[in-house]
Amino acid sequence: MSGEEMYREHVLEHYRNPRNFGVLEPADADGTETNPLCGDEVRITMKVRRGVVEDVRFSGRGCAISLASASLLTERLKGTKAADVLALTKDDVVAMLGIPVSPVRLRCATLPLDAAKIALQARHA
Repeated sequence: MSGEEMYREHVLEHYRNPRNFGVLEPADADGTETNPLCGDEVRITMKVRRGVVEDVRFSGRGCAISLASASLLTERLKGTKAADVLALTKDDVVAMLGIPVSPVRLRCATLPLDAAKIALQARHA
């Protein structure tokens, strides 16, 4: 199995068996983002204590890339400072996925990060 095939399997595993799927209630931060071009929608809910993401969940519907990205991202966000979450970029998400992402699919991949940033920014608004 090549390295790229291994990463594809990793993405499919997160799509088929997503980690941290669900909704935290009550949540300290809650954000939803949609991609009107394909209909993907991701909601991120978080518990934030002393500026650190203590727990995080995602819900929604979408393609394998958007849901795998949400699963991988939520694993990464636990224990991360909110300021560091806000500093994450699309390149960080693509690196986390480990597979090439076409320009058309980039929006799918970054949808969960955008929802997380919306959640944290709304918390401070």
